Amino acid sequence: MTVHIFIPCFIDQLYPQVGFSMVKVLEKATCEVLYNTNQTCCGQPAFNAGHWNEAREVCSKFLKDFENADYIVCPSASCAGFVKNYYHKLFEGTAEAVKAALLSKKIFEFSDFLVNVLKIENYDAVFNGTATYHDSCAALRECNIKDAPRKLLANVKGLQLTEMNDTETCCGFGGTFAVKFNAISVAMADQKINNAKATQAQYIISTDISCLMHLDGCIQNKKLPIKTIHIADVLASGWE
Repeated sequence: MTVHIFIPCFIDQLYPQVGFSMVKVLEKATCEVLYNTNQTCCGQPAFNAGHWNEAREVCSKFLKDFENADYIVCPSASCAGFVKNYYHKLFEGTAEAVKAALLSKKIFEFSDFLVNVLKIENYDAVFNGTATYHDSCAALRECNIKDAPRKLLANVKGLQLTEMNDTETCCGFGGTFAVKFNAISVAMADQKINNAKATQAQYIISTDISCLMHLDGCIQNKKLPIKTIHIADVLASGWE
């Protein structure tokens, strides 16, 4: 199976190892992985800020960059969910509406693709440690992803996964929300981190690096004994 990968801005600029881990796992599943070096942003930041004309320019480029793809796999439920759920609204009544509708059916968040398209739940990963899983708002509410990451993590040797309280509660990031309402955002992160710590976990795992970046910033600021890690890095661990 041939898949095109989309690498979100956060991962491209700050956490490139997540992208490499995703490719490693996809290739283990015998996928041919293609990367269009012309790709940029999915357009979500401009859209969420209300700059729809600017967003439409960026999203038009996205449509062109991936017009020949059968499957697009992205290590971010936030970006995948935006393309799936909002491109049709952004391009409604335009010449690109049909392309947007078709593309929305081709993009998948990484864990969702592994479990529900490839139908593979065990990638022979080995990751020794205790962890808890954070359901991102985008995964739950934009992509209806709940079970897929847990099925994958259940097959990771050496990993002890314990559910935290209020796992479906927002971490407080929310893009520009964290800037405009910093105090509320940090308080929400603190609540999430405290729930994670209560499980005795060494790691917080999620599908979304934006959530993990926000949580890790609060963790580092308070020098807390817990780490964050993207699910792709977990699944790529323990084998060459």
